[in-house]
Amino acid sequence: MSDAVATAPRRNSSGFTVARIVFDWGPPALTFVIVAVLWQLVAINNPYVLPTLDAIGNSLASDPGMYWANLLVTCQEVVIGAGAGIVCGFLLAVAMSELPIVEKAVMPLIVVVMVTPVVAIAPALVVAFGFGMLPKYIVTGLVVFFPMLVNSLAGLRDVDQKALDVFKTLHASRWEIFRDLRLPGCMPFVFAGLRIAMPLAVVGAAVAEFVAAGQQAGLGSLVTIAAAQANLPVTWASIALLCLLGVLLVSLLALLRKRLLWWSDEDVIGR
Repeated sequence: MSDAVATAPRRNSSGFTVARIVFDWGPPALTFVIVAVLWQLVAINNPYVLPTLDAIGNSLASDPGMYWANLLVTCQEVVIGAGAGIVCGFLLAVAMSELPIVEKAVMPLIVVVMVTPVVAIAPALVVAFGFGMLPKYIVTGLVVFFPMLVNSLAGLRDVDQKALDVFKTLHASRWEIFRDLRLPGCMPFVFAGLRIAMPLAVVGAAVAEFVAAGQQAGLGSLVTIAAAQANLPVTWASIALLCLLGVLLVSLLALLRKRLLWWSDEDVIGR
C-alpha cells in the first residue's frame, strides 16, 4: 500500500507533463504536418512551381559545404550589421530620454530615413562605400535600428513615478536614476524590440544580398542566382535555411529573456 501511495504522485506528475507537452507542441506540429502534405501535393502536380520536400532535402544533403559557407556569410551580416543597429538604436534612445532636444533635432531625420525603401538606399551605399561587406552591414543595421529605437525609448520613459519621486527625495544623481531605475525598467521593452529586430535582421541581410552588388555570397545571393537558373530545389533550400536562422535567433532570444528577466513575465509588445 505504501509503495502505491508513493508512486501515485509521480504518475500524476508524469501524466501532467505529457499532457502539457502535447498541449504546447501538438497544435504547431499538426500545422507543420498539414503544410508539408499540402506542399507535397502542390509540388507533385506543379513541378515548375514548387520542388518536392525530398528534392529540397537532397539538395541540402548533396552539397552541404556550399550552404554552410553561404549561411556563415549571412550570419556574419546579421551579427555585425544588426548588432551595430541595435546598439546605436539603444544609445540614441538613451540620449533622447535624457535630452529631449536631441529627439526634436534627430527624430524627423530618422523618420525620413526609415520611410525610404531600403532597396533604394542599397545601390547608393554601394556607390559610397564600395563593393565589400560594409553596405550590407549598413542595410541590415538600418532595418533593425528603428524598432529598437522606438521600443527602447518607450521603456526608458515608462518609469514608475512613485519610485522616481523616492529617488529624487534621496537626491539621487541622473546617472543613479538611470542605472538603478530607468535601465532595469526598460529591459522588457528592449527585449520586445529585439523580438521584432531579430527576424528583421535576417530579412535585412537577405535584402542586402539581393540588391547590394559586389561579393556574391550569402543565402540571399544564393537565392538570386538559383532563381535566375530556375533551380527550384536550391532556391527553396536557401529560403528554408533563412527561415531556420530566424527561428533560431528568436528562440535564443526567448531563452535569454527568461534567464535575465525572470522577474518580468509581462509582454510589452503593442503597449
